[in-house]
Amino acid sequence: MVTTLVHLGAVFLHVAPANPVSQRYSRQVDAWVYPFFEQNWRLFAPNPDSLNRRVWARTAHSGPDGSTRVSPWTDLTALDLAAVEHDPFPSHTAQNLLRRAWTSYVDTHGVDDTARSPRAVMMQKYLSNIAADRVAGHRGGTFEFIQLRVVTEPVAATGMVAGRRPPTPVENRLLPWWKVTPHGK
Repeated sequence: MVTTLVHLGAVFLHVAPANPVSQRYSRQVDAWVYPFFEQNWRLFAPNPDSLNRRVWARTAHSGPDGSTRVSPWTDLTALDLAAVEHDPFPSHTAQNLLRRAWTSYVDTHGVDDTARSPRAVMMQKYLSNIAADRVAGHRGGTFEFIQLRVVTEPVAATGMVAGRRPPTPVENRLLPWWKVTPHGK
């Protein structure tokens, strides 16, 4: 009973407008609320993306003679869209895993693709693992390296007339080659 009252009080102070009590106990309230009980209004007023991102991947395989074979680009975003398009109950993971991994990567690396913290290294590994698993599942083959390219474009305006020029890319980002756990045999 006491725990329930403490929980309700902490959540109330978290979502209520700033006041002397919530300001005085903000550290304790935040320690209780984050990360498990965070409150936000995204369910009712989501903040939709204003950009479309397409993630492409290609792989490289080193042959026994020292030669390197580079695969053609695979559109990972198109694979995700195809996986959920005709599914009446698409998985939240299938829809958002790659997009969220990319967003977390950008948040931890900035524009120069340099990892400056253990979390940044973890996010790079996470993104490369997702991409490698998607490529291996789609195309198969053997590879030890993966490279990503992310093309970012503004969301087209509603009612865009067919035949008009598509939006100009905002960013075309080519990431360095990453070593991955060897895929395929």
